[in-house]
Amino acid sequence: MKAVTLGPEGTYSHRAASAVADAVEFRESVAGIVEAVADGTYPRGIVPIENSIEGSVTETLDALAAHDIAVVKEIVTPIRHALLAQETEFSVVASHSQALAQCRDYLEAEYPSAKLEAVASTARGVQRAREDAAVAAIGHPENAAGPSSASSQSRSDDAAGELQVLAEDIQDRTSNATRFFVLAPVGDRSPAGGKTSIIVYPNANYPGLLLELLEPFAERDINLTRAESRPSGERLGDYVFHIDIAAGLYEDRTQDALEVIEDIAENGWVRRLGSYDSEHVLY
Repeated sequence: MKAVTLGPEGTYSHRAASAVADAVEFRESVAGIVEAVADGTYPRGIVPIENSIEGSVTETLDALAAHDIAVVKEIVTPIRHALLAQETEFSVVASHSQALAQCRDYLEAEYPSAKLEAVASTARGVQRAREDAAVAAIGHPENAAGPSSASSQSRSDDAAGELQVLAEDIQDRTSNATRFFVLAPVGDRSPAGGKTSIIVYPNANYPGLLLELLEPFAERDINLTRAESRPSGERLGDYVFHIDIAAGLYEDRTQDALEVIEDIAENGWVRRLGSYDSEHVLY
């Protein structure tokens, strides 16, 4: 199966995608990945949804709200960050904004004067470090060895662009882990699985609205594993709610709860992303 995820080669998303796909291709943004799956260009897409240190990936939340898409699996993988550079002296640390935030304590303690540069992915930061000896990157330790694809450019004999691992496991928490969603076209949406994700846009704002949206789950003994809001973009103070529950769409209690929520959101919409199981992948 072919999948699309955040590139270039060597991102944590790439590692997660390799667990579910035989061939992996890349996009530069989460929005581009979601669009490519929604329009049928790819049968699967892998996007980061939540990190145990920095929380939800807002770009993913907004892209899911903007497209009719299915979630068919959750992949959880530990994140091992390393500091990679050509030399021990550098002035810039480049990586994805989430990776920079996940290593905030280490960077402030060890390299307080270094400029932090947010780029599209951890692998893109590694590319910057290969191109410029004044730049260090944060990524998986194996990224120091370089890309394995046949299309990667060969390095010169003077070893220019070769990286060394200056430090490993520099993340602020040893329990650092990221959840990834495996996306599919809506025709692959399934009611089976131990978890379900939904998005609710009530198109309303009044006292007790959030309580009304959550009570149907509590009344049916359904555990919420994540609930948060994002601006709808329609007007100030108007929100879209992203909710994960520990129950499948095949269950009567889930269907009953969603019927109540759909009545509450009658002026807006409710999107059932689908039910799925979780897979833990170690690297």
